[in-house]
Amino acid sequence: MITRRSSLFLQRNLTSGRVRLGGFTLLELLVVVAIIGLLAAYVGPRYFSQLGKSETTVAKAQIAAFGKALDQYRLDTGHYPTTEQGLSVLVIKPENEKKWNGPYLSNDIPPDPWSNPYRYRNPGPKGEYEILSYGNDGLPGGTGDAADITK
Repeated sequence: MITRRSSLFLQRNLTSGRVRLGGFTLLELLVVVAIIGLLAAYVGPRYFSQLGKSETTVAKAQIAAFGKALDQYRLDTGHYPTTEQGLSVLVIKPENEKKWNGPYLSNDIPPDPWSNPYRYRNPGPKGEYEILSYGNDGLPGGTGDAADITK
């Protein structure tokens, strides 16, 4: 005997008299899995390419922030830090710097988005200083996400 509740899950074929359980067939499930696979194949590469672009954007923004802090350091002290002092003078006062009025950054110097340290040189090849990230490979040169990011 089929109750009202069980009739929601059972269907009676009037011509053959057979009862069919409601649900999905294997073919329907395979079609859904194939559609999900196609969507993942289409969206996945686009998503991960955007991820690389965002890391590059973060590195450029951090380098720009370091540049502003270095300019403020120079206004206070009259010079940029030496290569040996590095970017740490933006957070920690050097012993022999009387005009230091920092810290010039609210937090410690973070690593670049690929967990490598930023490089600082004074003088730089194109100006008074250079701040450099070697990109996702951590090596000089490169293209794409592995390209050097500098100011």
